[in-house]
Amino acid sequence: MAESTNRNLTLMSIDVTEEQVQNHTPTVVFDSPLLRLRAADRAILRAPAYPLGELASALPYEYPAATLNDRKRKWADSSHIRPLGPLPSAEREEIQLSSIRSQSREEHPGTTTAIQTTDDGSRADVAHVGDVEGGPSTQTPSAVPTEADLTAQPPAVSPEERALQKRKGLMHFSAICWAVFVVGWCDGTTGPMLPRLQAHYHIGFAVVSLVFVTSACGFFLGAMANVYLTDKFGFGKVLLIGAVLQAIAFTAISPAGPFPLLCCAFVLSGFGLSLLHAHANGFVAALNSPTKMGIMHGVYGSGALVAPLVSTQFAKSDTHWSFHYIITVGLYLSVIACSWLVFRGKRQEVILEESGEKGTDDEATNTNKYKQILSLKEVHFIAAFALIYVGVEVTMGGWSVTYILEERHGSSSSGYIASGFFGGLMLGRVSLMWLNKMLGNRLALFLYAVVAIGLEITVWLIPSLLENAIAVALVGLVMGPMYPILMLHSTTILPRWLLTGCVGYIASIGQAGSAMLPFLTGLLASKFGIASLQPFIVSMISTLIVIWAVIPRARYVPA
Repeated sequence: MAESTNRNLTLMSIDVTEEQVQNHTPTVVFDSPLLRLRAADRAILRAPAYPLGELASALPYEYPAATLNDRKRKWADSSHIRPLGPLPSAEREEIQLSSIRSQSREEHPGTTTAIQTTDDGSRADVAHVGDVEGGPSTQTPSAVPTEADLTAQPPAVSPEERALQKRKGLMHFSAICWAVFVVGWCDGTTGPMLPRLQAHYHIGFAVVSLVFVTSACGFFLGAMANVYLTDKFGFGKVLLIGAVLQAIAFTAISPAGPFPLLCCAFVLSGFGLSLLHAHANGFVAALNSPTKMGIMHGVYGSGALVAPLVSTQFAKSDTHWSFHYIITVGLYLSVIACSWLVFRGKRQEVILEESGEKGTDDEATNTNKYKQILSLKEVHFIAAFALIYVGVEVTMGGWSVTYILEERHGSSSSGYIASGFFGGLMLGRVSLMWLNKMLGNRLALFLYAVVAIGLEITVWLIPSLLENAIAVALVGLVMGPMYPILMLHSTTILPRWLLTGCVGYIASIGQAGSAMLPFLTGLLASKFGIASLQPFIVSMISTLIVIWAVIPRARYVPA
């Protein structure tokens, strides 16, 4: 018994000596102040005194099993101590806890390990906890960061490199804006040209509306092919394809050939226009900048504003009216040159990284995007809104000129009414951004739609040429911010990795609306007269309010 009591009984952080056993009071000793127990915790560890003869048999089993195991679990939770091997065997007389998970001293300098020899010469690993701040801070060795991980930092960007990135970003955005300007030019051309097409080909409202039907076919085909072409060729090449198709289409229109040839050319034009519109919106949406989105759509409005000023002059001519489309061909040739010089046929994620933006692998994902995009109900709600909105926009810019000529007996200069509408559109997209921020996008769009309905009712009921012209311009002003709001809202409810495909699909469907609604207007005008334009516009804007109420609010979307 004396030989047994002379041994040092070691327990990780508890040392019991012969003198302490005689006084029947165990003492708790720790290597670090951070692991000292409170007075209340130390009281838990105090056990009744054992007779000296029973200490060797009672202490290793009853005392740790009743109290120390519970304290050990709490210590393990705080310092992430995990045992390496099996628990000590029942034959040993020492009080031991398993050693800390094997870590080298170099990996965790705050942990110390001692080896003690027992009576029979075997070795027992006894771990002493040092400073907990120097120990491991994770439970799994796989999650322990290496020195390379801890020292790795994102590459620093020098001021010269950052300035170069900003210049490239400005060049990219400017090239997109120029392409969008020409797209707006095309949309603004149609209105003043409709009366001239009717006079030249001797056709009525229903037949001339086939121009919009054939364009809708091209828009729909472009919407379906957009995702496939983008995955196969990338952003830069598809942008070039769209511009080339537009140039070919307007080259075919410029000689003023037969009307069927004109319709076929508008199919090609609709296809190319769908690609341009989809990729311009998708690229700027990836920048996640409300200001740039508003500027881009403002540039679109400026193109639609300038086009009627030019096309009205050509529409007055009986023989050279189609020469206006030669100018359009020249504009698209400049878009082709600009797109090639700036983007070089690169993919969107590469272009974004060149300007310091965060690119996505959206274009390179080899998955069935059609199924994924079409499975999102939010995409269909937004696409329905875009279809009606763009249709109302083009209908207002196209048929308002005919309405003023027929119902208000305007002159040949009534084509400037379309310029007033698109001028208001451009101004609203740029000047009302502060109101969007103040009211919030959702409430602001409701307000704009209600005001637009009120203004359209005045055009419908008040037979005044001046009032109608001002009201049409104000309708353009309040309708201008709607489309940028819609595109920005789509970035808050659609998955980021599908954003380019989704926005492209939405923009393409919207462009299909720019052909469908004007065609329906032509059918109504052929049956009920052009006076049916205003009731039709009011009903469509009211439908926009209903769809906007159904579209989900902004929420967190996964990257």
